[in-house]
Amino acid sequence: MSTILKVDDINVYYGSIHAIKGISFEVNEGEIVTLIGANGAGKSTIIKCIAGLLRFQGDITIGGHGNKTTEAKRLLAYIPETPAVYDMLTVSEHLEFIRRAYRIEDDGYGERLLERFELADKRDKLGRDLSKGMQQKLSICCGLVHRPKLIIFDEPMVGLDPHAIKELKLLFREQKAQGAALLISTHMIDSVEDYWDVTHIMVNGRFAATQYNRPEELKARSLEDLFFAITEGGKPS
Repeated sequence: MSTILKVDDINVYYGSIHAIKGISFEVNEGEIVTLIGANGAGKSTIIKCIAGLLRFQGDITIGGHGNKTTEAKRLLAYIPETPAVYDMLTVSEHLEFIRRAYRIEDDGYGERLLERFELADKRDKLGRDLSKGMQQKLSICCGLVHRPKLIIFDEPMVGLDPHAIKELKLLFREQKAQGAALLISTHMIDSVEDYWDVTHIMVNGRFAATQYNRPEELKARSLEDLFFAITEGGKPS
């Protein structure tokens, strides 16, 4: 199993504030790794570092390439918590823009994604006219249309309707089976309970614990129990 993402000793400072403190981890092909933690734990910050959106100290490689290189970006999909769509492009034009950016032919995959996420009948609507939930679904479709090797989701379930949540969970498993590496950040533990391989629990910019999804390690406690034991002394709120 080859490593797609390698994060080595990442530190982030906002002035005198040490926001991310020596984070290191890997995500391999065919693996789903989750970052869980309360709001403000540093999950989105580390993800933005990987996506090349924040300055950091340390080293991040994607497919063996520095994360800010063109080669790395060709392998990456980043679906942020807040969808970023173009106001004056239609749904179809968004996918066409992505295909042209990656210089890939239209093989119908984008249209199948639109069908799957119930956006096919919205293909001529402008981005500004979509609801937040529809914008989030479009963001997912745009992220996947070039068939990335590393897919990063930041709070992927926020704003999605039940059908889209069901499809997204199926898609997680499908991408894993096809050999993609997935990194999912969330504070909604129940949304990742069924399909993760490795979970890192973040507290105050550090990994407070790492859990592997092995029966012998999970028989004593659930992921939720572990999370509350680490963050709240075992007392769920």
